[in-house]
Amino acid sequence: MIGTTEILVVSGVVILLFGASALPKFARNIGKARLEFEQGMQEARNVKNKAEEAKTV
Repeated sequence: MIGTTEILVVSGVVILLFGASALPKFARNIGKARLEFEQGMQEARNVKNKAEEAKTV
């Protein structure tokens, strides 16, 4: 399990490497990527469900 100290150290290193002004962009891009991934997974589920429905008809 990751502890508080590890999180603080990693956060400090990230701020030093990328700078505080780049962090909001980075977080926004991660959020967009997560949303696109979830949408893609939902589309795959829909295709699978339609294929299964076609087999039963």
